[in-house]
Amino acid sequence: MSARLSEAERMAEENGRKVGAVLVVGAGVGGMQASLDLAESGYKVYLVEKGPSIGGVMAQLDKTFPTNDCAMCTLAPRMVDCGGHLNIEKLTYSEVESLVGTAGHFTARVRKKARYVNPDICTGCAACAENCLTRNVAYLRPAPAPQPLPEIDEDARAAVEAVLDRYDGGRDVLVPILQDIVAELNWLPPGALARIAEAKSIPLEHILRIATFYKAFSLTPRGKHIVTVCLGTACHVKGAPRIVDRLERNLGIRVGETTPDGQFSLETVRCLGCCGLSPVVTVAEDLYGNLTPARVAVLTDKYAA
Repeated sequence: MSARLSEAERMAEENGRKVGAVLVVGAGVGGMQASLDLAESGYKVYLVEKGPSIGGVMAQLDKTFPTNDCAMCTLAPRMVDCGGHLNIEKLTYSEVESLVGTAGHFTARVRKKARYVNPDICTGCAACAENCLTRNVAYLRPAPAPQPLPEIDEDARAAVEAVLDRYDGGRDVLVPILQDIVAELNWLPPGALARIAEAKSIPLEHILRIATFYKAFSLTPRGKHIVTVCLGTACHVKGAPRIVDRLERNLGIRVGETTPDGQFSLETVRCLGCCGLSPVVTVAEDLYGNLTPARVAVLTDKYAA
């Protein structure tokens, strides 16, 4: 089929005026945003997508770089806006076969594949799927044999059990449970995560998604005192990088590491919201501002003592 023109566009073409229609190929997040921008500018947009629906591969992602925002939280509003916009005609399950013409007056030939369902009258009742003669049988690999829980020491196990006893429910209490375990142990041991999965009937992969999403959680051991240096613009200008260098020399570790005695972990953060006190360092819940490399060295000695 050829890309169709609306009645207003056909009349404009017959009168010799420039036709304000745009063809966008690919209905991923970029194609949808381009279509929305053009449609809001008053253009008729034909959005061509070779797949059966708009959205592209971004819907398959869990998080997006570099902000770790939820992929669907970014994608879903654009899908809804594209789906209901009067100036956007969606040609899904279609491919562009040819494009001829000059700038401002192209003719595109689009092949629309058969769906065997009329989208104009489809109500989503799924009766067609129930009566379809073709069946795709999913192959599921046999479930692996259950593995023994990773070992954790008795004190850590007792702390985990005490936290689990405080909460009733399932997934709805997962984040508070993880927060309390971090408060007790300063990190999330593999054995603790496995015990949560067993006690609350939550898939371990779901727990790991939550544990790796939030910066407050750590899957590696952290020290008793967590030293965090702000590297926001104000702190950076006032010498935060020199403070990081001094802490690395004094503690003998790099950013993201823990001292061998388990006393200190060194971390950085982009902003603590205390720009008037820059440069700023926190040790656990204590905040210190207007620091210098010399003063920060004394600070770590205080906590070591």
